[in-house]
Amino acid sequence: MQLSDAQPLKLMAFDIDGVMTDGRLHFAPDGSELKSFNSQDGLGIAFLHKAKLDIAIISGRAAPVVEARAANLGIKHVYQGVRDKKARLDELRVALKLEWRQVGFMGDDWVDLPPMQACGFVAAPANAHARVHAFIAQRAGLLCQAAGGRGAVREACEHILERQGLLSDLWAQFCPEEPALRRR
Repeated sequence: MQLSDAQPLKLMAFDIDGVMTDGRLHFAPDGSELKSFNSQDGLGIAFLHKAKLDIAIISGRAAPVVEARAANLGIKHVYQGVRDKKARLDELRVALKLEWRQVGFMGDDWVDLPPMQACGFVAAPANAHARVHAFIAQRAGLLCQAAGGRGAVREACEHILERQGLLSDLWAQFCPEEPALRRR
């Protein structure tokens, strides 16, 4: 069994549907796709930026709203309509000169397993497919308590920051008078 480790991460990649959203697809009368994103997840992404991690979105679907959300969050590496997520993530990994152990991936379904098998850190929302749950358990990855689109990304971000020893200092920036609350 290979253990998942967030400590050496330099790049964290996320799927969209079922991870950054609740997985439901909404279509406007003109056929455009609508998605709901969680603002707390967005703050988690901002925290990863502050910790100098690269962030990527790798999604099998393509929707302009994802580009807009990525721009809003300052995510530069956005890949949509990707059939082979592992190959796309490998191209980015090589371009950034990283080892697989420095790369993490958060996904929720079977199509996310190939990149997850290669990464040093893996995570999934609580509502991920049962086989993804089993994979996460086997790898000692992070199975979030929160569901996709409901705070799972924020939970993963805080986990990463805690494993890297950065969460307590980050908390102190927001609540310097309450050090006892830093580990909650």
